[in-house]
Amino acid sequence: MVSNYEIHGPARTCVATGQELKPGDRFYGVLADENGRFVRKDFAALAWKGPPPDAVAYWAGRIPTSDRPKKPTFNDELLADCFRHLAGTIEPDRQKFRYVVALLLMRRKRLKFEDTGRLPDGTNTLIVRDAKTGERQEVADPRLDEAEIAVVQDEVFRLLGWE
Repeated sequence: MVSNYEIHGPARTCVATGQELKPGDRFYGVLADENGRFVRKDFAALAWKGPPPDAVAYWAGRIPTSDRPKKPTFNDELLADCFRHLAGTIEPDRQKFRYVVALLLMRRKRLKFEDTGRLPDGTNTLIVRDAKTGERQEVADPRLDEAEIAVVQDEVFRLLGWE
């Protein structure tokens, strides 16, 4: 599957200053929407002036001090922000991204499955409720098989630096 995501982990370079981010440094990561593409940007803590206007979501972190793989720490609010931002999207890659984020949020018990539905164009949907806010959302089902779901999930993890 080919996607329109520009995916990388922590860049190790601040986009505002060009300063190298070293192991142990605090940084702010941003998932931005640039001309219809998701792009990750990292800022040194001292260069952070708040999220840029094109931010879909943002988070604070620390550059890992070791190359050892570690179990990802999930940020449910970051996932929920991405999920809300993509509401109403009609672009196929973004629908896939939103669907997989919804599955992750259901696994994390942030979203509760309520029902299935169908859009006027015949697309099947999941109807979910946010366990925190009570808000109901309809999520288009892009009919991904398990392998495609795994690919998109890996892209979500890489994009958010959770690999």
